[in-house]
Amino acid sequence: MMVDLDPSGQVTQREADRSMRQFLNYAFFKLDPAFRRLPQAERDELKAEFLAAANGWVSDAPAEKGLILRPYSLVGVRSDVDFMLWRIAFDVREFQDAQARLNRTRLMGYLTQPFNFVSMNKRSQYVNRVEGSGHGLEILPGQGQFLFIYPFIKTRPWYDLTPHSRQGMMDEHIYASGPFKGVRINTSYSYGIDDQEFVVSFDSDYPQEFVDLVHRLRYTEASMYTLRDTPMFTCVKKDLDAVLDDLG
Repeated sequence: MMVDLDPSGQVTQREADRSMRQFLNYAFFKLDPAFRRLPQAERDELKAEFLAAANGWVSDAPAEKGLILRPYSLVGVRSDVDFMLWRIAFDVREFQDAQARLNRTRLMGYLTQPFNFVSMNKRSQYVNRVEGSGHGLEILPGQGQFLFIYPFIKTRPWYDLTPHSRQGMMDEHIYASGPFKGVRINTSYSYGIDDQEFVVSFDSDYPQEFVDLVHRLRYTEASMYTLRDTPMFTCVKKDLDAVLDDLG
């Protein structure tokens, strides 16, 4: 495939794309230690109520809505968050419904949300020319035991480069990633709907492989155009009842 010489559609005045896409929400929660001072029976009751509300967002919806929920624990991994709910829907308003259900539970009185990222899935302009790369139009969440997440912003000079320059750097980036078969990337886009430009998440069963992958990518030319790629989150996949048990 040829390099896309007009990736933004600015020159050709490409028509707006209103096709249905998946929205992604990475919602991070932090527990108030006061919760752990409650009697055990009350803690169990509050967690059961929260569990029913979270799972009900998916179970109460018709299958055609395509709602997806994946819970992860960050207890003992980061100090500023305790767990994360990865929510996927075709309508961003579904995230409001999901959060409203949680807000009506008593446990939410002990929870804050230090981070909350919203993004959208779309076709990548860079990987489609690579044979076997896939179209990147559908997220397949929760394939690994770990999920590594970070918001990502490019420098403005990146957008001033020629399409050939950007594609060449991304070809190097993709080539450098090639040997790391145990890491699956999920790139989503936040232009105009959240503070970052992308949210990047990586499914894997092998944290050591992901560390080596990120290390190798630091040596690629494209990394020179990274403005911000923190905070970085290491999330451990668990059933939601196990995630809540980690809280105490």
